[in-house]
Amino acid sequence: MIPRIDFQKMIAGDAETLETIAYGARDVGFLTLENTPISGEAVQELIALYRRFFKMDDAAKAAVDMARTGANRGWGASKSEQVDPMANPDYKQVFDCGLPVPDGDPMAHLPVYAPNLWPEAPEGFQETVEQYFAQARAVSLALLAAIARAIGKDGDYFSDKFDRPMALLRANFYPPRPDWAGEKDFGIAAHTDYGCLTLLATDGQAGLEVEMRDGSWLPVAVEPGVFVINFGEMLEMWSEGGVKATLHRVTGGSEERISIPLFFNPNYDANVAPAGSDQVIRAGDHLSRRYAETYLHMKTA
Repeated sequence: MIPRIDFQKMIAGDAETLETIAYGARDVGFLTLENTPISGEAVQELIALYRRFFKMDDAAKAAVDMARTGANRGWGASKSEQVDPMANPDYKQVFDCGLPVPDGDPMAHLPVYAPNLWPEAPEGFQETVEQYFAQARAVSLALLAAIARAIGKDGDYFSDKFDRPMALLRANFYPPRPDWAGEKDFGIAAHTDYGCLTLLATDGQAGLEVEMRDGSWLPVAVEPGVFVINFGEMLEMWSEGGVKATLHRVTGGSEERISIPLFFNPNYDANVAPAGSDQVIRAGDHLSRRYAETYLHMKTA
């Protein structure tokens, strides 16, 4: 089973909650998180806004098509990503935004800090998304501090590497699974996340499946306002295996589904090699390589 965590107890340093976080991080690779400062109503409003965007015709969305850029900012059409090279490209649309750095910054040229592409419609799209993005980053930073304590490290072990995070907020739109779909067709194929921590909001529809340690696939569905937490390859490496990255997938079903993951990753130049190691592994190098392997338009960018 996937442990469920109360955010307020976590913030208070409740010992039982920290033990549960340690178990979820080490043995499952997933948690669910409730009672955060982000309300279920706010999540539902954001999902409705993204739904209006995805329901626009492709010609309107093409104005912010990330395929014309060398970065992952804006709209991605169905089959624009392939997380598993042994499966077909993923059957979903996405909208990505990140945290750009100011003009003139020495890292402003890097794709992980690229300017965002914002659509003209729906009304209020940029403001609403940016407000949620800020709230989600704050929740994620608090969660990282608790994870550090839970696995026996100082509470600020990770946090001082997140003052200019390579944070990516995404909305996924999964249409109903088509009749023609075969065994290599997924909403998103089985994968581990690339970075540090993922904070996932959903519309409550079933679809996400997590691979358990015995090889079985566990369906995971939570109501809007409860978040699914999972961990990426970078954090597994950085924590010396104290946190596990776990395979997960979305096969797709009879109903459309929207999910909103925040991929919360550290500064580009953060060294995410295990503590005490002689290695230097820059977070940005790891993440850029994995993006280039996934986004089809970036494979030749």
